[in-house]
Amino acid sequence: MYIENVKKEMNLPEKVRIFDTTLRDGEQTPGVAITPDEKIRIAKRLDRLGVDVMEVGFPAASQGERKAAREIKSLGLNAQVCGLARVLQEDLDAALDSDVDYIHTFVGTSPLHREYKLHMSQEEILSKSVEAVEYIKDHGLIAEFSAEDATRTEFEFLKNVYSAVEDAGADIINVPDTVGVMVPTSMQRLIKNLKEVVKIPISVHCHDDFGLAVANSLVAVEAGAEQVHATINGLGERAGNASLEEVVMALVTSYGVKTNIKTEMLVGTSELVSRITGVKMPPNKAIVGENAFAHEAGIHVHGVLEKAETYEPLKPEMVGHTRRIVMGKHTGARAIRSKLDDYDIEMDEDQFCSLYDQVKKLGDKGKMVTDADLQALAETVLGRPKEEKVKLEGFTVMTGDNVLPTATVKLNIDGRIKTTAKTGVGPVDAAINAIQSLVRETADIELKEYNIEAITGGTNALAEVFVIMADKEGNSATGRSTVEDVVMASVEAVLDAINKILIGR
Repeated sequence: MYIENVKKEMNLPEKVRIFDTTLRDGEQTPGVAITPDEKIRIAKRLDRLGVDVMEVGFPAASQGERKAAREIKSLGLNAQVCGLARVLQEDLDAALDSDVDYIHTFVGTSPLHREYKLHMSQEEILSKSVEAVEYIKDHGLIAEFSAEDATRTEFEFLKNVYSAVEDAGADIINVPDTVGVMVPTSMQRLIKNLKEVVKIPISVHCHDDFGLAVANSLVAVEAGAEQVHATINGLGERAGNASLEEVVMALVTSYGVKTNIKTEMLVGTSELVSRITGVKMPPNKAIVGENAFAHEAGIHVHGVLEKAETYEPLKPEMVGHTRRIVMGKHTGARAIRSKLDDYDIEMDEDQFCSLYDQVKKLGDKGKMVTDADLQALAETVLGRPKEEKVKLEGFTVMTGDNVLPTATVKLNIDGRIKTTAKTGVGPVDAAINAIQSLVRETADIELKEYNIEAITGGTNALAEVFVIMADKEGNSATGRSTVEDVVMASVEAVLDAINKILIGR
């Protein structure tokens, strides 16, 4: 492939460290607040996932933050436990008080931050940065230094700051694209130029304001970055951070770069974080979304069933997902036959054509046919008699507040058209009363049992109606129908049972 040739020109590291900041930057997602107990649950999961570093919070923010950090550190996790701190004595002491073994310290370096937020000169920022790193190292901890808003900082000043903190003993420098303004070409060039200045590992922290956080993280690795900051599900301030699951899978599959992440745990971790934070993932979210490995279009399904790689860049099981063949208006016959084989359902050609038409009609109405829907539809088709002595020609129902429910039904009974109107306690009762009244001249058949069930949730769920009808001679039959309209399903189920009794006589 073309990408294989291009990779030879990249400065790719053999392995990339994953610095997870779900419990810090991810918690800064508007509307998200994670309790200490929930932080511990997520931390345990992240450790099992295999992150190299987890940033567990901003200890200077509150006693609760410090307590949570201490409790997570006490778990004896494999991951390094990190606390965030500004280049201020009180922040650094709060982080030290949290018993973390890794401090990520930062200060704004761009003209905007210097002039409007910090009111500090370049010299003051340089001095504070060096002092903070030296203080961390004096206490025997790992020091990571970030020049906040690095991507909007003058390059000469940025070089000076990073060189100074490297000389002060920093273990790693981090390059934050704080407001997500970088484009991949610029990010790649920045990291490449910084690699010529500093010898310690470079990390990147990209925000997604323009939807480029993952892309910018990846090109940084192409240029030699050895660590990526990311969050589960891309949570974070404003538009969020680089999505851990997307970064990792691109590194592993597209670049062939190793990480310590157990990729088969990605979907489960995503779901846990989604439940705890209350931030639901869109179905088309890459890697972990519900539709990430779902196929509906007939052409795609045909290819996937022959060889999955035709329309899947990786195996769903690799990330803890499963493939789904979705039924809808784009579904081809091959996909439906494949599903029926999975259910051990056999149909003749006429029955299959009837089922196929129903799926298409439901798709045209905007309905997605689930596996449960398809099974119910198939059972209905299989249960229909081969011939019909009583056929529905049409019906209408009238119901509402202060209106007596009334149904008008037109039937073709052995070639004769009959019509009547009956009332009932509801539209279903009225329709069944009308059918029984019309059929009574041919056979006195009564409803013995009626059951209805919504196949799936939602107001557009298919209604599956099951009835038992019986005549005076003791002949009985079951009837079934599955359609989106409750009254129609009831009418079809009743007629299904009546036809079985009449044909069986």
